[in-house]
Amino acid sequence: MRKSVKRYWVQDVKTVSTYPPSGTFAKSGKEIARIMARRDVSPKGIGSAIRMVQYFINRSGRKLSASRRRELELAKKILQNKIKKKSKPRKRKPYSLTKV
Repeated sequence: MRKSVKRYWVQDVKTVSTYPPSGTFAKSGKEIARIMARRDVSPKGIGSAIRMVQYFINRSGRKLSASRRRELELAKKILQNKIKKKSKPRKRKPYSLTKV
């Protein structure tokens, strides 16, 4: 009896929203974040870059080594911090009541 091969949805996904150069995910976390944050790589923004890094982690599955996973998670954290910095509200001057 032949054992069926379990297939995952991630195998069939094709994306055109992010264009990472080959070999990007083999670099350090800082380098991955810098490359993925570029407009020509992630034209839809940093959120798209984060999703692509997570997609790569999911696609790798159990074959991904612990050290490589740490670097990819570091890249995600750096990209998430960039989003937080951009979305911080501007500080406004306090409103003061003065008699005219």
